[in-house]
Amino acid sequence: MKRNIVIATLTAAALATGGTVAAFAAGDDETTAQRQSDSGTQVVADHDDADDRADSVNDDAEDRTTVAGGDVSAAEAIAAALKSVPGTAVSADLGDEDDNGKVVWDVDVLGDGSTWHSITIDPATGKVLGSHTEQEDDTAQVRAALKGTSVTAAEAAKAAAAKGTVTSVDLDEDGASQAWDVETRTSGKADQDWQVDLNSGKVTADRSDDDQD
Repeated sequence: MKRNIVIATLTAAALATGGTVAAFAAGDDETTAQRQSDSGTQVVADHDDADDRADSVNDDAEDRTTVAGGDVSAAEAIAAALKSVPGTAVSADLGDEDDNGKVVWDVDVLGDGSTWHSITIDPATGKVLGSHTEQEDDTAQVRAALKGTSVTAAEAAKAAAAKGTVTSVDLDEDGASQAWDVETRTSGKADQDWQVDLNSGKVTADRSDDDQD
């Protein structure tokens, strides 16, 4: 209230003298932008930081709502992708956005030779929204890691679903113990990473991040 009185007084003085008075609110230097004109001074609040925080909260809420309402699971998204294109599913991630800014499942499928397919799946309906194909040279390591294994990406997602809502499945072909990396989300708790054995399907907590700390 005191700050408003000071600004009003200074503005009135400026109008009376025909000059320009700069009004500064103590402690608000970093959160306000000042515009000056011949008729007086107007202080405008800068809401950029608040808008950024609100956008972040809204994005997170949208992501959580998507996975919390019994929508398309990771295994179902993978099945839809494989129905669209033949090959081997290597990853599925929820949280990427399509051209319209909508949260979607993004499933990567290894096809013939060095061909990769990226399929976008609607998390509410399981409908294929789009796909594109790329040629990659570094597929030998992926094929070598999967050779002779019995647990697919979809099966790994189903196994880890007992731990929470699966939001991503990805093949870890570089780690010391090759496995499916799965991330789950549980209401009120932090996201958790799991490893699913490529042959037994056993689910264990991923301690790799703890080991690096």
